Amino acid sequence: MKNSTTYVGLDAHKNEHKVTMLLPDSDSPQEWVVKNQKRDIKRMIRKVKKLAPGPVMFCYEAGVCGFALKRQIEAEGVGCMVIAPSLIPIKPGQRIKTDRRDARNLAELLRAGLLTEVHPPNEQEESVRDLCRCREAAGRDLLRIRHQVSKFLLRRGMIYHDGRHWTDRHMRWLRSVRFDQPLDEEVFTNYLTELVNRMDRLKFLDGRLEQVAAEEPYKEPVGWLRCFRGIDTVTAMIVLSELHGFGRFTSPRRLMSFLGLTPSEDSSGEKIRKGGITKAGNGRVRRVLIEASWHQRHRPITSKALRRRREGQPVWVIRIAERAQRRLYQRYWRLVHKGKPPTKAVAAVARELAGFIWSVLYLQGQDGPVLNAVPPPIEVAADNRRQSAGEFFGLSG
Repeated sequence: MKNSTTYVGLDAHKNEHKVTMLLPDSDSPQEWVVKNQKRDIKRMIRKVKKLAPGPVMFCYEAGVCGFALKRQIEAEGVGCMVIAPSLIPIKPGQRIKTDRRDARNLAELLRAGLLTEVHPPNEQEESVRDLCRCREAAGRDLLRIRHQVSKFLLRRGMIYHDGRHWTDRHMRWLRSVRFDQPLDEEVFTNYLTELVNRMDRLKFLDGRLEQVAAEEPYKEPVGWLRCFRGIDTVTAMIVLSELHGFGRFTSPRRLMSFLGLTPSEDSSGEKIRKGGITKAGNGRVRRVLIEASWHQRHRPITSKALRRRREGQPVWVIRIAERAQRRLYQRYWRLVHKGKPPTKAVAAVARELAGFIWSVLYLQGQDGPVLNAVPPPIEVAADNRRQSAGEFFGLSG
């Protein structure tokens, strides 16, 4: 069957986009430049639709333009794909790179079917994701100003010895510190004011995140994830907001691979070389899962805080969480006793923790995927999904 689709590659930038259009049965591209303004982009889409004999498909790399350009193009009645930059095929001998060549390369690869699309969030999912990232940035800013305060005091020979840092008692001590030099007093006051402001900012964002987590569609899955040791509201919201459309992960191994938690390999012939984890995919979720995995090295007991988090949650979720707690504890210490460094053992535990999270979010007990903006790519019966997860994690019986 003859392909009548017109393919358009965009090399998107802040000020302007390079456009390459490939008409059906034509190897001679049409190229031009369009300004990154809604009026000009709309005019460009009309021009392409006028020249195209059939359907039109746009594509551009995921980057600074986000998904706003995709939504604007699709609002005009044509398709658009956001491409994963790290998965674009590259010729080893190619040494020339320009915006024009990038746009043409995207159009040619799109026509050949060699590009991998990024799963796009809807506007609500994107706003929640940005809230989580804003909270993460606020945490980094707070850590930075804490280091500045503590190192300034250390240079002046003032060291706190009466307990843990950054508690209420420590903050009272900071407010009582005085210096002989007026400039030192002025600098420290500036540091302390910034510290309080960033603490208030983080507290506000934590409260806002708690409010969003208590609303639909996040209330139920957040409650499920909080049943796991080491996962509370912030971690659960990062996982859910970054992994929107969870139904596309039709197996736990797909999720592990997407998070870059699977071992890398460079084998050829009789030589087998395996390295560290690939670190591909979403680094934010990988980081919070590794942080949560450090809690698994402790004995699998149910603390008061964890018992409170599990109150009112489904029995099947608590059952999976308890089995995960026992299995991950054993997994960590088995690897450590074999001589593996704790960091490698934690990475292995995080990989299995991702699998347990998949078993909760994808199965959703009896009804199918949760937080799924689009149907899963592979239609599988719910009974078969539950059976495969039970076999993988030993949950049968």
